[in-house]
Amino acid sequence: MQDKIRITKIFKFETGHALNGYDGLCKNIHGHSFKLSVTVIGKPIEDLKSPKKGMVIDFSILKEIVKNQIVLPFDHSTVLNINSPHLEIANELEKRGHKIVRVDYQPTCELMIQDFAKKIKKNLPKNIKLFSLKLKETDSSFAEWYSSDNGL
Repeated sequence: MQDKIRITKIFKFETGHALNGYDGLCKNIHGHSFKLSVTVIGKPIEDLKSPKKGMVIDFSILKEIVKNQIVLPFDHSTVLNINSPHLEIANELEKRGHKIVRVDYQPTCELMIQDFAKKIKKNLPKNIKLFSLKLKETDSSFAEWYSSDNGL
């Protein structure tokens, strides 16, 4: 019986956002160079005939999932809450050719990572589980999500 192994891949993307009703500078539209660490857990493939033998998951498969679900939609976009006055700004920016991601939550690092966890989990192969995410908004500020903290 093989041990479970965790593997991690790191992604980088640039995203702007604004926090509606916030009492500080982040109420203004501003941006971050996000770094997302995605850790999955599973057992290495034992099938001797498989070209993926010894891998938990091919890093290229994990890359495609995260690229399609997170990086492509969020990179060089502005994330705005559809339930805030920023909706008017979003509509105007979009008319002018800007990339807007509309969400139904306050786009904090904490709620974005929760959203990312849901998107990644539902696209992983059945034998692979999302173990954790780390979303760095700046070099010194980040949010972490762990499956064990969420009863999974």
